[in-house]
Amino acid sequence: MDGFTYVDIFATKGIEYLLVISGLLFFAYFWRFLSRPAVAVYREYANVFPAISDWFHLPLEGMYFHQGHSWAKPEGDNVVRVGIDDFAQKLVGKIDAIKLPQVGSQVSQGEKAWSLQVGSKSIDMLSPVDGKILDINESLLNSPESIGKDPYGQSWLMKVQAPRVSANLKNLLSGGLARKWMEEVREKLLARMNYNLGAVSQDGGVPVDGIAKNIDRERWDEIVREFLLVS
Repeated sequence: MDGFTYVDIFATKGIEYLLVISGLLFFAYFWRFLSRPAVAVYREYANVFPAISDWFHLPLEGMYFHQGHSWAKPEGDNVVRVGIDDFAQKLVGKIDAIKLPQVGSQVSQGEKAWSLQVGSKSIDMLSPVDGKILDINESLLNSPESIGKDPYGQSWLMKVQAPRVSANLKNLLSGGLARKWMEEVREKLLARMNYNLGAVSQDGGVPVDGIAKNIDRERWDEIVREFLLVS
């Protein structure tokens, strides 16, 4: 018939149908992803993030770690040097002051021994050993913000005469156990980050100092206490 052109509507709409179907399939996959438990998602994609050695410095030779993120290093004659680990100082961020026990006073393993002042918040930390305080790091008290430069060396906190040092060290973590523990800490931290590592890291890589504040600025001190095992 003159002036009549036949149009195959199914042929002209084919691309649009394919786009709609593709969109529905993507939505279904995305919904399944969001519905999965957070920990399971982090485990699957853990290889995307840097190794723990790239996040937090963790020297293993001669070092013993308390799960409240303090460390102990035996120096002979039952004397132990004590400090806080790299994770703790990165977690809390810039430290404004450190309150240490007086020389001659006693500390107990797993009990509150010193506190970090961060802004208006005071964060307690647990001692890794029992004993009497022999010495404290006066230079660190004068410049507490420098603790991150060398947390296992010049930024030690105190020296303790620990008569039960052997028993104390058995309750701490070292070597491969310490590394495994820190990997578990890393996974727990990832679960706290709510799928957004970039918000607490530099270019999506190594976390910046003050991780807890970047995770939750309103309740960062609660996060710190959870990791440092203090109430």
